[in-house]
Amino acid sequence: MADPIRWARYRWQRLISTEGREGSSPSNSSNKCHQSSKAIGKHRIVIPCLGHFKEEYEKVSKLYMNNKIQTTKYTLLNFLPRNLFEQFHRVANLYFLFLVVLNWVPLVEAFQKEITMLPLVAVLTIIAVKDGLEDYSKYKMDKKINNLLTKVYSRKEKKYIDECWKNVNVGDFIRLSRNEIIPADMVLLYSSDLNGICYIETASLDGETNLKQRQVVRGYSEQVSEIDPEKFSSRIECESPNNDLGHFRGFVEHSNKDRVGLSKENLLLRGCTVRNTEAVVGIVVYAGHETKAMLNNTGPHYKRSKLERKVNTDILWCVLLLILMCLTGAIGHGIWLSRYSEVPFFTIPEPGGKLIPPALAAFNVFWTMIILLQVLIPISLYVSIEIVKLGQIYLIQNDIDFYRETTDSTIQCRALNIAEDLGQIQYIFSDKTGTLTENKMVFRRCSIAGQEYCHEENAKRLESYQEVDSEDEDSADRQCGSSMHMSKWQGHDCRAVNEPLNRKSLSLLSGSHSALGREDGGRDAPRSGHVAFSSPIETDVVPDTQLLKKFSQISSHSYDQSEASSKLSLETMYITDFFLALAICNTVVVSVPSQPHQKMRLSSLGRMPIKSLEEIRQMFQRLSVRRLSSSPLPSVKESSSESPSSFVSKLSVFRMKMASPALDEAAQRAAELHNMDSPENSQVPQELDMVNVAVGCEYNSATSSIELSPLPKLCYEAESPDEAALVHAARAYRCILQSRTPDQVTVDFPGLGSLKFQLLHILPFDSVRKRMSVVVRHPVSNKVVVYTKGADSVMMDLLRTASEVDTNNSEMEQKIKERTQKHLDDYARRGLRTLCIAKKAMSDAEYAEWLNHHFSAETSIDNREELLLESAIRLETELTLLGATGIEDRLQEGVPDTIQALRKAGIKIWMLTGDKRETAVNIAYACKLLEPDDIIFTLKSQNKDACALMMGKILEGIQKNASKKQPGQKLGNVSASLSTQSPGFSAGLVIDGWTLEHVLHDSLQNIFLELTEKCRAVVCCRATPLQKSVLVRLVRSKLKAMTLAVGDGANDVSMIQVADTGVGISGQEGMQAVMASDFAVCQFRHLKKLLLVHGHWCYTRLTNMVLYFFYKNVAYVNLLFWYQFFCGFSGTSMTDYWILILFNLLFTSVPPIIYGVLDKDVSAEVLLQLPQLYMMSQKSLAYLPSTFWITLLDAFYQSIVCFFVPYFTYYGSDIDIFSFGNLINTAALFIILFHLLIECKSVTWIHTVVVVGSILFYFVFTLAFGATCKTQNPSSNPYWIMEQHMTDPVFYLVCLLTTCVALLPRYLLRVLQGTLFPSQVLRAKHLDRLTPKEQREAIKRWRDDCVVNCRVELHATSGSFSSVTGAVSEEESVASVLPTSKTPL
Repeated sequence: MADPIRWARYRWQRLISTEGREGSSPSNSSNKCHQSSKAIGKHRIVIPCLGHFKEEYEKVSKLYMNNKIQTTKYTLLNFLPRNLFEQFHRVANLYFLFLVVLNWVPLVEAFQKEITMLPLVAVLTIIAVKDGLEDYSKYKMDKKINNLLTKVYSRKEKKYIDECWKNVNVGDFIRLSRNEIIPADMVLLYSSDLNGICYIETASLDGETNLKQRQVVRGYSEQVSEIDPEKFSSRIECESPNNDLGHFRGFVEHSNKDRVGLSKENLLLRGCTVRNTEAVVGIVVYAGHETKAMLNNTGPHYKRSKLERKVNTDILWCVLLLILMCLTGAIGHGIWLSRYSEVPFFTIPEPGGKLIPPALAAFNVFWTMIILLQVLIPISLYVSIEIVKLGQIYLIQNDIDFYRETTDSTIQCRALNIAEDLGQIQYIFSDKTGTLTENKMVFRRCSIAGQEYCHEENAKRLESYQEVDSEDEDSADRQCGSSMHMSKWQGHDCRAVNEPLNRKSLSLLSGSHSALGREDGGRDAPRSGHVAFSSPIETDVVPDTQLLKKFSQISSHSYDQSEASSKLSLETMYITDFFLALAICNTVVVSVPSQPHQKMRLSSLGRMPIKSLEEIRQMFQRLSVRRLSSSPLPSVKESSSESPSSFVSKLSVFRMKMASPALDEAAQRAAELHNMDSPENSQVPQELDMVNVAVGCEYNSATSSIELSPLPKLCYEAESPDEAALVHAARAYRCILQSRTPDQVTVDFPGLGSLKFQLLHILPFDSVRKRMSVVVRHPVSNKVVVYTKGADSVMMDLLRTASEVDTNNSEMEQKIKERTQKHLDDYARRGLRTLCIAKKAMSDAEYAEWLNHHFSAETSIDNREELLLESAIRLETELTLLGATGIEDRLQEGVPDTIQALRKAGIKIWMLTGDKRETAVNIAYACKLLEPDDIIFTLKSQNKDACALMMGKILEGIQKNASKKQPGQKLGNVSASLSTQSPGFSAGLVIDGWTLEHVLHDSLQNIFLELTEKCRAVVCCRATPLQKSVLVRLVRSKLKAMTLAVGDGANDVSMIQVADTGVGISGQEGMQAVMASDFAVCQFRHLKKLLLVHGHWCYTRLTNMVLYFFYKNVAYVNLLFWYQFFCGFSGTSMTDYWILILFNLLFTSVPPIIYGVLDKDVSAEVLLQLPQLYMMSQKSLAYLPSTFWITLLDAFYQSIVCFFVPYFTYYGSDIDIFSFGNLINTAALFIILFHLLIECKSVTWIHTVVVVGSILFYFVFTLAFGATCKTQNPSSNPYWIMEQHMTDPVFYLVCLLTTCVALLPRYLLRVLQGTLFPSQVLRAKHLDRLTPKEQREAIKRWRDDCVVNCRVELHATSGSFSSVTGAVSEEESVASVLPTSKTPL
């Protein structure tokens, strides 16, 4: 009796003293007002448009955006000017615009004005139509979203009315029903759930299918009925709009100046869906484009590929070539004019009678030549590249091998312009968990109080377990109440009525009819798949026999006596706290199959009558002390304003809620149904039946109580697979997490009954602390207890030291620590993920002191994360180690084969993980990233100098022993165990996060990269997300290498965005990595075909097409250039201008596009079996600078042949200009198209149709043009020219001869390459023509040759590695070679 009275007196004294301090210090209040006014410009103030706030609202609301969104760029008025403005940002379009303008100058006019504009107008029109259609689709989507309806409180009608989303403003009160989509970011002020919880689905934001809990602002959750907006007299101050989905800072300031802190747990984000909650009310704080969802919607990201940068460089060379040719023409024209002693008859004087001097005429001809030879700069190349890339992306997305039936998903190509980069990757940076592994966490082993429990029966189950993909998963879906066909827009059909919905009516609804519950549950069944981390392999845990026996000794009496000296009772306490930590230390949401979450909580709360002063004291604490971070913290200022009468009124309110008739009736029905033994009992609602599990039961026998009684059917929705695995492990031992509310966690424990823990705080996991903690008030010991789980690298340093422990327990705790560390190391060597479990008991005074600091951190807006981090670190000290867990994360299917193939392709793979070193190395061996014969260097250093010295000695040893042939000696603590039969050596590097901090220093980056280049694989363990991104950027910038980063979680986003190509794995950790990636695949093994096949194809196709475009344009432009030597460099053409412009625009444009999309040098099967072929595209052998210049020289040669063979054929004849030009044009068409057929590696019927169609189209057009077109000058009349040529046999002979002579060198070169000097690609292409048996034998011989060549190369470059001198000191640096034996997972 004295203890609760003393606690109440202590709390009351704190309230009085706080109130007195506030009343006696006006300076403090003035300072607060000053700070508040000062922060107005820096932060956002939200006030309702109601009551006395009306005038202030009109001033503030003008500064904020409304909820109307507009993702379009154009309107009807600005479409044309803005689109043209954007298109002319491209240098190529500006260049051709300059030519159009230049052709309007009479002195330099080369073509008709309309003809010069035709190519530019065509390109601009195509792109404008594409942009317009894309923008129109966005407009329709915006209109649909803006006109969605929601319930907004109207101050005129004094009720909630239907309003369009676009009319919602900051400060409006929004009322939402179940399954409705949240229209704007709003602070939650009311929830129909008794505990003030609202469940939301965030799949539209992060892709995570598990429901998230959001809770009402502290101080509003105790309301009996729905909040009345007219009585809302508080204001909200929060941070300015930002795109950080994981944080929200602010506070609610009441009229009495009390403040209550706000966090992300109080914020409902736009785009999320309300689930399993009948009604919620919130006030809008961000609207429209200021919401976090819209600020994160940055649209498609643009990356420039390596090939695109190279093409831009080569276009500059073409510009220089154009200038050189134009200068030649200008100089030639000036010389030609100066040779006439008299004025030539064709020179037309100016109107004044003056003649143009030769120098000025040459200057004018220079610009005329620029217009004439403009085709040399391929304007159609950019458009063709975009079309080809779209075709390649289409083929990738429709590859059936990327489809995964279990998830009904396939590859996503989110970046459309870097497909060819997939063929040039040199480094792959991969996450481990969920990327290389399945991210299905299976509980394998545990260590409690230094005693290991191997769970051999569970290991046997996993060895023989074969999960059926279809039937088992479907049954799991049904158990978890999921529905495949539920529409997200269904919520509009179940909108609640306008009148406020109080909690009493909700209680009556929840306990009335089971049929109604089942109907609601089916309607609320979330999303389109089963609950994540709930497959049978993860949930079915077989308990350990030895540990099961010890559970029979647990009872309330044994737990009360646990602090005695008895070893048995002490071990009982450790086991109890260990499993309680597994069940409590998480954020798992509990639900009953086919029933909403809140209804189960109503049933459990309905059976909690307040019977004793102990429970009254707990209720006092519950009303005055709230949890922070994940749950809001108590407010000292808020508490200070409370009087004894207000406390009593709050307590009476809670009594009234607990004693509501509906709840009593539900509890009575549950008790009656529990005792019934009739067939109708099967129809009892499951939520009423499940709450009775293990209440007040005594467990006298482990076998009778744990093994034989059926487990209750509960669904655990966890945010991570680790949490789910630990909760399911505790559940296997009947330590069942029964329910969770913001203030209470209910656990059914064998021997202790139903334990209801008052949940004070949740300190969530972060990458800095690497741990998570919950603060609860233990119902048995009545103490404030902190349960913590985290990585052993940080947890071991937080344990109590010998000076802080009693002498009786210090030696025992030290032994537990040593034994647990050994068990952790053993788990890591087995490839298991390890976690340490610890606890800490606090006195009320210690907790109150910490709470005071924590509250100040929670109510701050600036530097809030830093203050909360400091507060968490202050709490998580002097811990008592309970034990450790080992969880297995199995490799994905095909990972070892994929890694081996990628390494054979010349790609270096780095594994970046946050796991400890032993686990990372074991996984690296299992996935064949490291081989048993590899020499592994483990680089671990405590300071920068030691790290530099160690890396230098390793490199020195490698270089010194490069010439040695035999391994022999060992020095220091570094040894080599390489087989003497291997002529070369292969090394791997393992480095931890602490050492990475030193390695990434500017002075050590170069030596680190030099060391990694000599290693075939690098494993970085304990790496933070920031370190991952820095490593990728370092390799990309320093080594100028093409990088690919692949990951599946939010911690991989920065790494994915920094890499040249980012790949996301659509796994079980949401879609944040996918949304940040360029390509998204279902499994890691899909990278094999994506890179080795499609990457190779995309690169070779696009490079060959680009080279062909350069060849085609140069060859055709040179025909005009050679003609200038016979027309005095006057800038005239022997071809009609229409034919000249349309030759590249229409007649020869489609074949290269088909060539770039469909050409296939080697089949996919051969590329997958011979990964070495990837090096051809990786080293850019298809597009070397020499290849570019050889292509241009060949174009020059073919243009010479194409011009001079017809020239000498008709030399001395009276053929007219256009007839001569028509012959050259026709021959050029055959040469250019047949050149393409020579270059094609695989000619299909599509190639044939396109080439034949282009030729027919040319002849049809020229025949029609010649039959209809007449000019006034008979000497250059194109009329009937093609018709006359087609009746002349010489025309056909000249075309045939010209084509053969022009293509003969290239054809002979290809023949010689294919017979005498075949490349690897040509050899591989020959394999496609063999029979399957012959092909297998040839591929086997090929692989054997590669192995021999690889050994010879290693022997020549590295020699035999024998030793590396090494360690500075064991404390400062360690470099060791791990055993070469491979430990299987």
